[in-house]
Amino acid sequence: MKRVPLALLLAAGAAFAQPPAPERNAATQRDYQATLQRLGLRQADLRPGVDGFNRSAPNAVNRDEAAVGTVAPLPPLLVDAAGRPVTNAGAWRRRRREIMELFDREMYGRVPATAPAIHWELERVENRQLGGVALVTRHYIGHAATSGLDQPPIDMQLTLDMPEHVQRRVPVILELGFPEGFRFPGPPRPQPPGPTGRELVLQRGWGFAVLVPWTVQADDGAGLREGVIGYATHGGPRPNDSWGALRAWAWGADRAYDLLALDPHVDARRIAIEGLSRYGKAALVAMAYDERFSLGFIGSSGAGGAKLLRRNFGETIGNLAASGEYHWFAPNFLRYDGPLRTEDLPVDAHSLIALAAPRPLFIGAGNFEEDVWVDPRGSWEAARAASPVYRLLGVPGLVGDTYPAIGETRAEGRIAFRQHEGGHTNGPNWPAFLDFAARVWAERR
Repeated sequence: MKRVPLALLLAAGAAFAQPPAPERNAATQRDYQATLQRLGLRQADLRPGVDGFNRSAPNAVNRDEAAVGTVAPLPPLLVDAAGRPVTNAGAWRRRRREIMELFDREMYGRVPATAPAIHWELERVENRQLGGVALVTRHYIGHAATSGLDQPPIDMQLTLDMPEHVQRRVPVILELGFPEGFRFPGPPRPQPPGPTGRELVLQRGWGFAVLVPWTVQADDGAGLREGVIGYATHGGPRPNDSWGALRAWAWGADRAYDLLALDPHVDARRIAIEGLSRYGKAALVAMAYDERFSLGFIGSSGAGGAKLLRRNFGETIGNLAASGEYHWFAPNFLRYDGPLRTEDLPVDAHSLIALAAPRPLFIGAGNFEEDVWVDPRGSWEAARAASPVYRLLGVPGLVGDTYPAIGETRAEGRIAFRQHEGGHTNGPNWPAFLDFAARVWAERR
């Protein structure tokens, strides 16, 4: 089977929601340059990202573990801002707030008080069959009033599939992803064999929900004057510590949780958040900030997600801070691509994972050849570095010191890790994740 470079898939990411258009690209470039200007930066101040296409390029992405070099020391988790050791759960709650403040100010941005109220409306209900399961599918639209604002309406799309004859409250997996039936541009892609993740969830008698992130916030810089971010700024520029698309998508997941928790068939104590790639990043952000989510499935999230930014492998801050991805983050984050360095960032992926403690996380990725961009080992190392926080709170984090073989599931603790054969997908990891979910949820009951 022909392998598609992961960088090509990521570069096509903006097309998930909207086909690229010259005028929209131009609007993104204008906003990007204006953002740099407000930060007092010039394009020449920024370090270029790595090249995921050309292995012979001077800045080719590193895919050689031997070339990683020394990883700069990670910011401490169990020492507070005043230099005091964090030795108990109460001290961790205070330290947790400090770390969240750092993420708010320096990386993902703050949710403004002017973020919109969302009013959910049941659009339609359908009865259908999927994967041999009789379902009731509810289609919801989450409205935000934009009258008086010069921007398109905000209509968040959420679907909820539930087995037809549910007699009790059941777990729900909330996916940040594409609407059912979505097709990428170009020739149809072959579908992997076997049931989908959605079908596996439903076959267990659980519910499966999908929130479409680009209906919350567009996935480009041109959209920053629209969606929930544009609503909060009344169409103006973002403050330097204000939210980017990752935080906005996570905020949308929070609003979806609000709705799901009201459903009489949903066990609100067992709602998990799941996502892949950029939506895996957003799912991890949602787990970190909203403690109502009891479990996370974080797939191939890479830089800005579960991968250590301080590791010289795969995508770098130079890629995240460029015009194609800067809108995912608070403007302040761009400073760490120049004049500040990655090592100056007061947090890293281990900090984000630690904010989920003691709740369970399943972190997955593809193999080193086809998912090299996301640095699977960088996620393993971040999970290991976050595990002392789990242990402080009385549960094991990631168990084991040796890196697992591809296809081996490490799930003895509250952090599970699995690297599957193949590329940028959650597909092969769904069975292992669902077994993990069944175990950790059973332990809570």
